[in-house]
Amino acid sequence: MRNTAAKTPIWKAIADTLRGDLAEGRYSPGDKLPTEADLAERFGVNRHTVRHGISALVDEGLIRTRRGAGAFVAATPTDYPIGRRVRFHENLIAAGRRPEKRVLQVEHRAATDGEARALAISPGDPVCAYHGLSLADGQAIALFESLFPLARLPGIGTALAETSSVTQALNSVGVADYTRASTRLTAVRASATQALHLQVAEGDPLLRSSGVNIDEGGLPVEYGRTWFAGDRVTLTLDI
Repeated sequence: MRNTAAKTPIWKAIADTLRGDLAEGRYSPGDKLPTEADLAERFGVNRHTVRHGISALVDEGLIRTRRGAGAFVAATPTDYPIGRRVRFHENLIAAGRRPEKRVLQVEHRAATDGEARALAISPGDPVCAYHGLSLADGQAIALFESLFPLARLPGIGTALAETSSVTQALNSVGVADYTRASTRLTAVRASATQALHLQVAEGDPLLRSSGVNIDEGGLPVEYGRTWFAGDRVTLTLDI
């Protein structure tokens, strides 16, 4: 007799197999899946069939795709409070994530007009610019640039080179505590270099935070700009 039982569509079988891989921990949140070509070879099908299976997992919220970058295991966005006491390490530890910072560059240069206004110095005055990458559980979540007035904070460049922590660096040059005086949030598109660092596609949405930190006497000690990957961070207002 001919078997008339309905057969499982191949794309659905692929989705079921990948779903099982995720459940077993073969891939962790933030991991990139094999390419469509690699998966097509694994399952012995064409790329269109693989794409159909992946789309099903995207609809379920298990997988995220980024144009030009591939498919990634969806990670739960990290809650990141924005308030008067913004501290990267404390924020991530409180969210149950492992914080890490990577120093990209520490340089001395002249302040632009806008930077000078934020730091209450004169245009052209020397500032220390600290460029870095913020990570949570090994996944890049943000690029940042922090600017410090050199005349007000002599030695800050050396301190930053020795530690990735802004709080520790400021403490070493005499700033015992600091608070956020202002924050501005803007939606922007990722540039080519930002996309490279954050492992997103050029043009993907980022959330830019600009803020000024002041010491206990009310003097600006840091003007920071941070570009958060839009799908990896949930900014919350800490009041």
